[in-house]
Amino acid sequence: MVFDQPPLGSPVEHEHATAVLLLGALSLFCCGALGPIAWAMGRRALNDIEAGEGRFGGRVQVVVGYVLGIIGTCLMVVFGILFLLIAISGHGHS
Repeated sequence: MVFDQPPLGSPVEHEHATAVLLLGALSLFCCGALGPIAWAMGRRALNDIEAGEGRFGGRVQVVVGYVLGIIGTCLMVVFGILFLLIAISGHGHS
């Protein structure tokens, strides 16, 4: 009889944990276009971690990167809308 139990010892950090955190931080501080990437990668990594039943660590890094990716994406959209509104309103005042 074989039982599916989590492996003994420390869980291995998920392979994308650091990348999600880095992309999320970069999306917030310098390049909003990285936000959707951090958001998507973070969601997949969280799904893997939850399905892994303790095999994967790095959950905190993934959650922080995921949230930063969402915030970075929202800021990118807001700034894009503001830019368009300024461009449209300034167009006829030359």
